[in-house]
Amino acid sequence: MSKSAKELLARLRIETGNRCGYCLAPQHLILGTLEIEHLIPSSLGGTDQEDNLWLACRMCNNFKGAQICAIDPATRQIASFYNPRLQSWSEHLRWSPDGKRVIGLTAIGRATVIALQMNHFVALTVRENWIAAGWHSPAT
Repeated sequence: MSKSAKELLARLRIETGNRCGYCLAPQHLILGTLEIEHLIPSSLGGTDQEDNLWLACRMCNNFKGAQICAIDPATRQIASFYNPRLQSWSEHLRWSPDGKRVIGLTAIGRATVIALQMNHFVALTVRENWIAAGWHSPAT
């Protein structure tokens, strides 16, 4: 990794709080390194400029792929994905009372939860174990 790439990654780790921009999984609790995510994928014209980059866990990043929008299950309309660089997580998403599920509050949030499979059984199992260990609560 070049010096400039290392510096970029270091800045992103600070800016993101070293968490996935979507599911908020912290680096110290996930298996694998947070990945640099293109908010607008390169295949759709997104650039490698820092304002188009954020960090994401492998699960969120893989499910997102080259998508930038999905169908909101409540309205059946196309909605853009939550943008962690520009939008507030708590405006569009929240934790279920038990802290295991991510709940979409808006069309953007609901489309993001569905498309990124944020409540995939693997994510739920991991969060359940984090909760049991005292590492995750709905307030995080």
